[in-house]
Amino acid sequence: MNPSVFSFPNKIVFGNGTINTLSEQLSAFSLRKILLVTDEGIREAGLTDEVTKRLESAQIDYAVFDGVHGNPIEADVLDGAEIFQKEGCDFVIGMGGGSPMDVAKLICLKVTHELPLETYSNLHGGSEKITSNLPSMLAIPTTAGTGSEVGRGAVVTLKSVNRKTLVFSPHLLPKVVIADPKLTVGLPRKLTAATGMDALTHNIESYLSTVYHPICDAIALGGIRLVAQNLHRAVENGGDLEARGGMMIAAMMGAIAFQKELGVAHSLAHPLSTVAGLHHGLANAIVLPYTMKFNREAAPNRLRDVATSFDVNVNGLSLEEAAQLAIHQVTQLCEDIGIPARLREVNVTEEMIPALAKAAMEDACHLTNPRPCTEQDMIDLYRQAI
Repeated sequence: MNPSVFSFPNKIVFGNGTINTLSEQLSAFSLRKILLVTDEGIREAGLTDEVTKRLESAQIDYAVFDGVHGNPIEADVLDGAEIFQKEGCDFVIGMGGGSPMDVAKLICLKVTHELPLETYSNLHGGSEKITSNLPSMLAIPTTAGTGSEVGRGAVVTLKSVNRKTLVFSPHLLPKVVIADPKLTVGLPRKLTAATGMDALTHNIESYLSTVYHPICDAIALGGIRLVAQNLHRAVENGGDLEARGGMMIAAMMGAIAFQKELGVAHSLAHPLSTVAGLHHGLANAIVLPYTMKFNREAAPNRLRDVATSFDVNVNGLSLEEAAQLAIHQVTQLCEDIGIPARLREVNVTEEMIPALAKAAMEDACHLTNPRPCTEQDMIDLYRQAI
């Protein structure tokens, strides 16, 4: 695929080999020293070398922070901010999956905003407290999942409540994205599947969301179609650059679409990370079919559209039949790419359900779900998924 440059909502440099434009992209900024934010896995895989060797060649000074957890915690942000300030940095590169990119955004926030991190939480109206004086950031995704590279939000587990929270502001948006499908080729099969299902969940939940945003609706349906066309291929053949590129775009479309907010799958998935330690994408993947069944009667028209995006012919079918086909397509895709069908297969137990359900109700994502949720609904959904 030929490299291309476009803007929506930020500048995206997309295509095979576009990591080679790193120095060119950085030349647009007046910078002194860069903090490269990543995780140990990305560093050990040698992917950070793709950045550092280019920085050294361009004689750009940098420091590296690779202390990001798989499910980011508040300490990751505070530790990274301390290194940023100690090293005299004034620019951030976030490289990896959603976790390093979210932490990179929050490091940019914390080095100029002194209040406790929870003050800036979406639940506390924190976006109004976030001003524009953040360091600039460039994002380099190495997975196709969260789409954090084009998102205005960042998710982190707060120490005070041990709960994932969203910090949201247009000022958190990276200035530039380098989306190079070649950087995702080495992603293991299981992570390709889990992150890809995260992208699908974002697109489906944003489309089902009760928020009115027809532009994002169209983007979400396009993202679903790209996942349907490319995820199985990317899992089966990690070197399929066309499929890898399709999934990178699908992930970005999901993140753009969920300006409409999300739904109950995310409210269920977030506690599965904090309570049970599950990878976020895997948690979404397992619960998604169950939440689609839960929403079937409330949003049959929209689920029919989901089925259509999977290239299923729904002509002559009732709304209920078409909606059921959408659920079947997602369930079948999960099976085809090796996603466990049940939470018990990933060590989630019945004993965890009360704590999980309580935390799920405290998570704001379900507030825009097409079917209103009670704590008993959360309990029932966890039980069905186990």
